[in-house]
Amino acid sequence: MSRKPMARPGGRSARVQASVHAAVREIEAEAGRAALTVPAVAARAGVTPSTIYRRWGDLQELLSDVAVERLRPEEPPADRGSLVADLTSWARQFLDEMASGPGRAYVRDALLGDPDGSNAGRCSAYAADQIEAVLARAAERGETAPTVEAVLDHVVAPMMYRILFRPGPLPAGYADQLVRAVLAAPHEPTAR
Repeated sequence: MSRKPMARPGGRSARVQASVHAAVREIEAEAGRAALTVPAVAARAGVTPSTIYRRWGDLQELLSDVAVERLRPEEPPADRGSLVADLTSWARQFLDEMASGPGRAYVRDALLGDPDGSNAGRCSAYAADQIEAVLARAAERGETAPTVEAVLDHVVAPMMYRILFRPGPLPAGYADQLVRAVLAAPHEPTAR
């Protein structure tokens, strides 16, 4: 049975989640992945192992939840003054972060402990929100832009496929190539 953290924004639930997430990151940084066990995380976080089992179900689901939080963007995409510059900058940063060693590990963890697909959906929503911000700025400037779905399908999806299934280094300019292709494709203007 899959258990997901409560979406309550504050209170004890938020404090438990924050302390357990911090414990996972600290133990992994200090002693490596092999040292991560539910009892070790619970002891470091100051909770009982049963708290972790009730809330997350098992260690893999906990690691998945931690990974999803680590994959959340910390700030909005940079405004570089034009759609091509904004989207290229965002795509390069996204690719650099996701293709890095830690990024690949977070993606794997997010998916491995996600039996119902909700964590994958959260990660997808993070990317969609960032893309929407870029496209909204383009619309405000009067630029014609593709849809969020077009960018997800033609920029994000190929990147994620390469990251997950072809783990070698990606060619220089790969993100730029994908952005150029989606911007060159015919598309409906975005609504203002």
